[in-house]
Amino acid sequence: MPTVSFTQALKRFLTAPAFEVEGGTVGEALAAIFASQPALRGYVLDDQGALRRHIAVYVNGQPVSDRVRLNDRVGARDEIYVFQALTGG
Repeated sequence: MPTVSFTQALKRFLTAPAFEVEGGTVGEALAAIFASQPALRGYVLDDQGALRRHIAVYVNGQPVSDRVRLNDRVGARDEIYVFQALTGG
């Protein structure tokens, strides 16, 4: 099962431990987490189900290519990392 971890920035606001979940795509893995932690969904996805602009998701150190449908494939030993992109000057 893929492992999904969240950045400390999101953990400041919500309970977001690392999860091992079922799922063959990034979207399926995130949906499994949102089923048990629905408050996380609003921080990660917009109202259309795409990644919010300030959220970045990496699979095994590589950014996801499909930020809208989240159809990037994941395997049983893959690591998905969700973090809040920071900007500033």
